[in-house]
Amino acid sequence: MESAGLAENRTDTTAPEPDDPGDANPPPPGNEAIDSNAAAPKRKRPWWLTAIIVVATVLLGIAGGGLVLVNTLSARYESRVTRMDILDGIPQAPAVDLGGTDTDTRQPMNFLVLGSDSRAHEDTQALDQTGSRSDTIMVVHVNKEHNGALIISIPRDSYVDVPAGGSWPGGKNKINAALSFGGANLAARAVYNLTQVPLNGAMIVNFDGLKKMVAAVGGVNVCTPFAVQSSFSSRYWGVGCHDMTPDEAEEFMRQRKNVPGGDFGRIKNQQNVIKGLMKKVTSTGVLTNPLTLDKLITTAAESLTVDNSMNLRDLVFALKGIDQANVKFATVPVVGTMTTDAGSSVQLDMPGVAELFEAVRGDRTDEWLATHPQPDVARA
Repeated sequence: MESAGLAENRTDTTAPEPDDPGDANPPPPGNEAIDSNAAAPKRKRPWWLTAIIVVATVLLGIAGGGLVLVNTLSARYESRVTRMDILDGIPQAPAVDLGGTDTDTRQPMNFLVLGSDSRAHEDTQALDQTGSRSDTIMVVHVNKEHNGALIISIPRDSYVDVPAGGSWPGGKNKINAALSFGGANLAARAVYNLTQVPLNGAMIVNFDGLKKMVAAVGGVNVCTPFAVQSSFSSRYWGVGCHDMTPDEAEEFMRQRKNVPGGDFGRIKNQQNVIKGLMKKVTSTGVLTNPLTLDKLITTAAESLTVDNSMNLRDLVFALKGIDQANVKFATVPVVGTMTTDAGSSVQLDMPGVAELFEAVRGDRTDEWLATHPQPDVARA
């Protein structure tokens, strides 16, 4: 494992990411006008927002246990989830046979997860009109046996082809600009252009869902392989495991300046908090405490916007066999950082990206991980 010093030794590995809205990409010249029906952009909170939907669906699946309870969960929490037409015009995967136990009839599943800056739940429906940027972009691959998943992070500053949509005429830009220019649908189209992975569904998470989920389970224990000095307070997390309150977990995941790899390191922090949350839920009796479980699932449901085509009951049933130990994490291959007309950006390793998503489409992600082990300490 690469050793990790403190911030002064990491300046050459820090990946780009604006801390302030003023650093964000402006709309392209000639496209400054905003739809008169769109809400005025709100000041961006410098959040990354992790893939709590992944945790939520895994938790729902683990909690399901049997079809009767899955139906009960679906009926109780379905109305708390917001819906949106995220995948309009994007190739979607064929319906998956979720019945029976014969794995020969099953198919792998793939989902897009977008996490964005702070929005109250009542604003989530208008997320594609608010000019917000997608801070977390993940593709979640569930294997054919439906007992394991690979969560693939795409760095927010990845310089890619973004198709035309909304205020954007089309061309190269940071992938996180797609949500602000053309909404969730444009973001989904940009990801599809990059991955060529047909999707079974897409999801957006709102600002404080993960923090509330951590609160619902009474805090989490998070292990970090590198030291993190907060850039917002005097908090310091040394190498090892730490009990974290909701506020501490939020602050920990916001760090990028004092972590190796900058935004890549922050992705590692997000992944480690997700691991801590899944471990807490599956090992401390949360699933057998009706009040705590109800609070947890309610929080998750109210944090979600899902594509209109998604059947949550089928999703929960499909994921009920996943063991948290079989949830793996990866980041798309990158070359490093570069200066572009959109500012400092992440240069993707395009042959490596193609190889990864070919493995996703072929349900060979375990093989890909075996030949591309993911480092504990991120590098730009």
